[in-house]
Amino acid sequence: MNNTFIITDFGAKGDGITDCTAAIQTALDKASDCMGSVIVPPGRYSVGKLRMHGRAVSLVGTPAWSFGSDGASIFTLNDDTVDCMLDISGAFGCTIKGMCLDGNRCMGNGIHGIKLYWEKYNGGSEEDTPTVDECRVGNFSGDGLHFEHVWCFSVRHSMIHRNKGAGLYIDGWDAFILDNWFSANLGGGIMGGPVVASITCTGNRVEWNHRGGFILPNGDSYNITGNFFDRSFGPALEIGGNSTSVRMVTVTGNIFRRSGARQENSPLLPQEMSCHINMQRCTGAVVSGNSARVGTDDGGVGVVTPDYGFIVTDCTECIIKDNALASASLVENMVLNGDNSTCIIRDNIGTIQK
Repeated sequence: MNNTFIITDFGAKGDGITDCTAAIQTALDKASDCMGSVIVPPGRYSVGKLRMHGRAVSLVGTPAWSFGSDGASIFTLNDDTVDCMLDISGAFGCTIKGMCLDGNRCMGNGIHGIKLYWEKYNGGSEEDTPTVDECRVGNFSGDGLHFEHVWCFSVRHSMIHRNKGAGLYIDGWDAFILDNWFSANLGGGIMGGPVVASITCTGNRVEWNHRGGFILPNGDSYNITGNFFDRSFGPALEIGGNSTSVRMVTVTGNIFRRSGARQENSPLLPQEMSCHINMQRCTGAVVSGNSARVGTDDGGVGVVTPDYGFIVTDCTECIIKDNALASASLVENMVLNGDNSTCIIRDNIGTIQK
């Protein structure tokens, strides 16, 4: 039984002009009947909205992209009326590997790169378990990846960049987010929705995101380890909020560099935005073994930021200890607001930048 389908066999042309939506959708439909793989040879394929469905279906390209290049197997959006390029809702156990998904410089409004959506939590009645691996997803007017009411997923070895929304929007739980670039997304590198739980974020480079690096206002059980946060336009890491809370967090072994960025002659940012870490209403969080410092834009130009290092507000039974804050801020390295009386906050060594 054949379970490998090459899109060019169905009439797709990688010339960047021919509308390949119908041809590729036919290949995806055939793959859904047999747990098949859809192969995308090198080329630029013009597409509208595509849908993956069925079980254990793979969309596989040649992962030859780089930081500044789209690479080999490219889908380029040609329809500004759709809600996403690739809908994987109901594609249980699917894999998207080695693809470049190009939103064509943000056509339309709120168009996501890859979307998974259920009307309610556990809407699919089982783990969704999609994997996005070695992909480049960018230039969409919505989120690069939009996972709403998702249950279990992996994003690995990918570049999520230059989207007008977030790089990755999460509303759901059970995630592995490993070894990615989150670069220059206007809505933040990762934006959490009403519920975000049981996520592991390890070894990611999170850079030049305009709302901030990781913004996680709700949920519990975050393991944030060994990431490099660079030049966020807002906090590199924002956990909890004024009226929301987060439980059980580890933030260990990360680099926080030149957060809270702003442009020359722009107004000063509020305290909670001009910092490396902003924690509000957290319970059971451990922040330890991290290093932070101020900085400018590349080449030594631009404004030196942030004004503040770590801001801790109304937290309970947290440990914030043994962080290196040498030249980590311009005004104050450790800002304590509200009641943090049940927390251990000490041995965070460093001086402000003069």
